[in-house]
Amino acid sequence: MSSSSTASDPREEAPAAGDFVRPFLLEIPGLLGRLVRLGSVVDTVLTRHDYPEPVARLLGEFLALAGTLSSLLKYDGTFTLQTKGDGPVRLMVADVTSDGELRGYAEVDPAGLEAALAAEDGAESPAVARWLGKGYMAFTVDLAPDGERYQGIVELTGDSLADCVNHYFRQSEQLKTAFKLTAGPGAGGWRAGALFLQQMPESGGTWTPGLPDEPEEIVLGSGEEDDWRRALAFMASCRDDELLSETLSADDLLYRLFHEERVRVYRMRPLSLGCRCSRARLETVLRSLPPAEVREMTVDGDVVMTCQFCNVDFRFDDAALDDIYAS
Repeated sequence: MSSSSTASDPREEAPAAGDFVRPFLLEIPGLLGRLVRLGSVVDTVLTRHDYPEPVARLLGEFLALAGTLSSLLKYDGTFTLQTKGDGPVRLMVADVTSDGELRGYAEVDPAGLEAALAAEDGAESPAVARWLGKGYMAFTVDLAPDGERYQGIVELTGDSLADCVNHYFRQSEQLKTAFKLTAGPGAGGWRAGALFLQQMPESGGTWTPGLPDEPEEIVLGSGEEDDWRRALAFMASCRDDELLSETLSADDLLYRLFHEERVRVYRMRPLSLGCRCSRARLETVLRSLPPAEVREMTVDGDVVMTCQFCNVDFRFDDAALDDIYAS
């Protein structure tokens, strides 16, 4: 596997386990790529909630997808990926800060979920139609500190999350892309992974990468259709257990898949678990509401506010509320 002159020497090996994005380039066809692996981050997100296994798998794939897409952008702020539909999983949200902090959650309709689980046919990959229903997927970048926002929206189209995002790139960006997403429980807990390829314009061109340690600009190949098809065939040979492996390193996997294409890797981007909830933030929210309205929210003597992401309860008794409004 060739290395980049912009990375540290010797190159930092992307491990088997861990939470990271490994950018790469297939030199011969001039294709961009990302390999994403999530370990403790996805396990913590999924085990904090009592999700049924099909929902946990779907959310695990969604977190890997968010990690992949965020790494394609240069931004200072927060990248948010969201689905909203009329299926049992009414809402999924995952966001990634420019520092690589990742979080996410799923909101389910209990009655619809019970019916969908009763009708499960044993399929390993959750279908979009079954769990999400009809709706949309939104990509949002909130830039700090000026607060500018950029957003793209695409209909939930296809059987998988990969189908939906491929549809977005074809329709909005007019770029050929391919995603492989997977998630599942293992000996060390839940894991998730993603493999991504993108073909740039057929006439060739330059690429400005999303990660700061990559070269400022790379001249790409001609993007011949045969090259694209060959790379897709190599990508399709990647098994779920390889992508989720805790022993097969990411770089060894990339070499196994793409060594004929002269795969070049770049410095990996670590991903970490990060939830921005805090008691101080919630105190600010409560302070903005009429005191009488807040008092009506009291249950068994406390106002309880729960973070949807980390599932942590914040309790405010009468004394705490008096202090909030006194300040």
